[in-house]
Amino acid sequence: MALSNGNPAPSLTQEILGQLGLANKTAAWGTLGTLRTFLSFSVDKDVQRLLRAITGQGVDRGAIVDVLTNRSREQRQLISRAFQERTQQDLLRSLQAALSGHLERIVVSLLQPAAQLDAQELRTALKASGSAEDVAVEILATRAPAQLQACLALYKHDFQVEAEEDIKSTTSGILQDLLLALAKGGRDSYSGIIDYNLADQDVQALLQAEGPSTEGPWVLIFTQRNPEHLNRVFDQYQRCTGQEVEEAVQNRFHGDARDALLSLASVIRNTALYFADKLHRALQEAEPNYQVLMRILVSRSETDLLSIRAEFKKKFGKSLYSSLQESVKGDCQPALLALCRAEDI
Repeated sequence: MALSNGNPAPSLTQEILGQLGLANKTAAWGTLGTLRTFLSFSVDKDVQRLLRAITGQGVDRGAIVDVLTNRSREQRQLISRAFQERTQQDLLRSLQAALSGHLERIVVSLLQPAAQLDAQELRTALKASGSAEDVAVEILATRAPAQLQACLALYKHDFQVEAEEDIKSTTSGILQDLLLALAKGGRDSYSGIIDYNLADQDVQALLQAEGPSTEGPWVLIFTQRNPEHLNRVFDQYQRCTGQEVEEAVQNRFHGDARDALLSLASVIRNTALYFADKLHRALQEAEPNYQVLMRILVSRSETDLLSIRAEFKKKFGKSLYSSLQESVKGDCQPALLALCRAEDI
């Protein structure tokens, strides 16, 4: 097998991430993640192990999975740079040449900067028919402000167009308004102070927005208020009307806009449960939706995958780990199980 020559990760990518304070993030932000910074980390040993895995007799997939799923994303970036310096080969391209199928896609996801992976997933969703309201809401609504900013900066760099322009050209109506509002990243941060007057005003605004062309308050409130405030608004709305806000959305909206608002409400109520539901649906399909499984397990492995696992077990009565074991086949199974990490008894 010949290794292909490649270039190091684009310097602009590192520059953008560095300016946003994401290039050197530590494990402190991933306390609810399944994957932490590897304490006995030796970049030289990892480079040598990966080199042996792809140049020996046959590809050692187990070694590749073991290294990449036991290192933080920051450590994987260090391995990539060291591999380039020592071998004059690009690690990502070398592994792509050695692997195929779903395992290759997982490895690519693990080795890319998180913002770059988000940008690519967002672009694919906006360009693919019928997935904008699902994947775009997931990325735009669940990333921290700095992560979203980095994603949109790399979107512009990689695709030579602003994400907002693609949103405008591929969506319309309320869905477009929602995605554009989310992409602005203008959601209020929680100050710790409960604003009862604003909660009352928001509930009244939702109640009064019942006629034609009165979707504005729904979009504004769902995309601008912080989750703590919104959960109070949702509870108060139910007390006033006798129905949950999700039921009102079902009756009030249609199609993609309804689905996007329901997804957004789910994120607001319980982000970990939102992801648990998505993973369960992906596993229930006749053929597991590997794209969804990979995107969520990779993107949440250093953030809140422990919480997602707990919600999965609580709602579905079976652990995520066991569900993956039963449904996922092929050489990508060990990688997904390694990211999930452990059985929940």
